Amino acid sequence: MNAPIKFNTVASDVHPVYGYKAFTLGDFTFERDEYFAHIKWITLDGKPASHTLDVGNFLRALMRDVGWGFFYGWVNFDNVFGTTNHYKTVDVFAGTYNANYKKANVDLLQNFPTEQVRVTFVDMLEDWTNACFDPYAAPQETGMPYGRKNGNNNAAVRRVRQLAERCVGLKDDLGMRTDNTGYPINRAFADVPQDAPELHPEPGFENQVHAFNLFAYLSRSDVVWNPSFTSVVKHSYMCPTTEEYILPIIHGNDRVEWFFQMCDEITWDCGDKMTAEPRARVVMKAGDMAAMPADCRHQGFSPKRSMLLVWENGSPQVVHDILEGKSPVYPVSF
Repeated sequence: MNAPIKFNTVASDVHPVYGYKAFTLGDFTFERDEYFAHIKWITLDGKPASHTLDVGNFLRALMRDVGWGFFYGWVNFDNVFGTTNHYKTVDVFAGTYNANYKKANVDLLQNFPTEQVRVTFVDMLEDWTNACFDPYAAPQETGMPYGRKNGNNNAAVRRVRQLAERCVGLKDDLGMRTDNTGYPINRAFADVPQDAPELHPEPGFENQVHAFNLFAYLSRSDVVWNPSFTSVVKHSYMCPTTEEYILPIIHGNDRVEWFFQMCDEITWDCGDKMTAEPRARVVMKAGDMAAMPADCRHQGFSPKRSMLLVWENGSPQVVHDILEGKSPVYPVSF
């Protein structure tokens, strides 16, 4: 048996002024200063190219890319830079899915083993996140990401999911209690009722039948735009989440994704997955449902903290079926 490959981050010395490291991944170089993240690369015909993002937006997107394990399909940091998950490898690209960059022939896409990208991105995230900033939090709930190097916030960027072996609230669910012990009710959900459903299981089934108040559960979420798994049936995943401000990434689907707006409102900008051309603007109010087709990219805007239920088809086969034309791009044909 071959020994597992270990990937070491390629990082430069600390910048003498800003205090941050620069990182290299293939032909990509990542640098930051007090306000911006700078991505540099060499095009296929040997020309230097670069792209600049607000460092706060970059870190919020980087946090989701790492925390979600590169997610389903495309994680666009903006309309230029991002990653594509192939589930054993990851594409890192600049301009590949932007019609103007493609036309100018200044785009670059390189494929890496998933672990190599993960190690580089985790090290970058930890070095570039200062002590006062939490890239998982809503802007009103954290400090500023700007300025020179000032400690770190590894407690935030190393968050791990609390996993339950059983339904939330049942015995032996490994701490995922319905009252979310230790998690206060969020300021935006102070009016959410916290009462639990009334249950009357037959004798002998008390440890097999359970229900919990999902609204109360979500009202204590301390992160935004980070789905939780509250129901898993084969490859059917119910993933509720709380949303505030702007989805830090533009998600490009590789399968159909369903949204159910549980409260308040989110506006979605939808575009073509391959070119970023605008396709639709969807305003979802409480009770609305929408489906994002497998050939679109989308980004959400939530003016008030809201609750969204995301239904994911987690099948590892469906993406291949869609690419081969065996499964539809759209969930419904009219």
